[in-house]
Amino acid sequence: MRLRSLNLRHFRNVTLTRLEFSGRLVCFVGGNGQGKTNLLEAVGLLTALRSFRTPDNRLLLMHNQPAAALICELDHERVGTAKVSITLRRDGKEVWCDDTRVAKLADFIGRFPTVAFSSQDQQLVRGSPAGRRRWLDVAAAAMEPDYLRALLAYDKALEARNSLLKSEGASDAELEAFEVALAPAAADLIARRSAVIATLGAHLAKAYERIASGAERPALVYRPDFDEEPDAEALLARLAASRGRDRMFRTTVGGAHRDDFELTLGGRDAKDYGSEGQQRSLVLALKLAQAAWFHERSGVRPVLLADDVLGELDAARRREFWQAVDPESQVIATGTALPDATLGNWRIFRVADGEVSPEP
Repeated sequence: MRLRSLNLRHFRNVTLTRLEFSGRLVCFVGGNGQGKTNLLEAVGLLTALRSFRTPDNRLLLMHNQPAAALICELDHERVGTAKVSITLRRDGKEVWCDDTRVAKLADFIGRFPTVAFSSQDQQLVRGSPAGRRRWLDVAAAAMEPDYLRALLAYDKALEARNSLLKSEGASDAELEAFEVALAPAAADLIARRSAVIATLGAHLAKAYERIASGAERPALVYRPDFDEEPDAEALLARLAASRGRDRMFRTTVGGAHRDDFELTLGGRDAKDYGSEGQQRSLVLALKLAQAAWFHERSGVRPVLLADDVLGELDAARRREFWQAVDPESQVIATGTALPDATLGNWRIFRVADGEVSPEP
């Protein structure tokens, strides 16, 4: 997939701009805080209508503006030329593909894949389980419609049980009525997470081998909140056993909404035992694995969004990273200095205070 043009209005600090792209390599160059990442963030919405920087789309609107809008024109392996229009408002969003309004997220998510490489990716090693789950759920739902259905079914059943727990005097019979829906939804979601993590782990090992030297072998390890065999019957029994505790806390304390995964090197958690360089290489490899899986699963090469993430790597690791990138994928990058000309012909745009201008 290739992005051919991007129109933005009232998006973050960008008042109005229209950008046209040619070639495979694009770079936004400018000082810190000028709006380079905002441009990548807009393109990243194409995957799942979510920012790779914040879960709150209201933050994407320019201050004191009721809405933000973007229009993207793309060349796409499966549908040919496509036009996507997204309008963000404080109370929701509106999406059009060509002349058809998108009614449901499931009809849109994953059709126009992107993969963002950001300094925030370090949180996939060092951060909270919630952040890792959010990344996994968005990535998996983009490629697996059944994963999205399982996730939505689980979230709906969990919300219903939690709502009952917050009320006074919920009986065992009332809780059980919700648990018989929650347990099979949890079992389905856990099984799908396990399969996705196994597939991503295989791609991770290949990507890490290309960009990092050393004998340590990486792995992606699923850590479900439920340690025993996660079938629906066992999960139902666990929910019944936890009612007393859940009543006390007025929420479902344990379950698939507490799952986690960890990145390991040589069998040890990279968060605790990996060096700074190893951790950076590991998250870059994970994003390369995501891009490879997206292409394998959908037949569409995702647009790669590289947000000034390579400046902290030494020259050898930067070279190994670029050699590992799919040579047919479009790369849209940001930086405070011009990109390495030896990598190819870059289309350069200068960014200053939300204003974007192409170099001749």
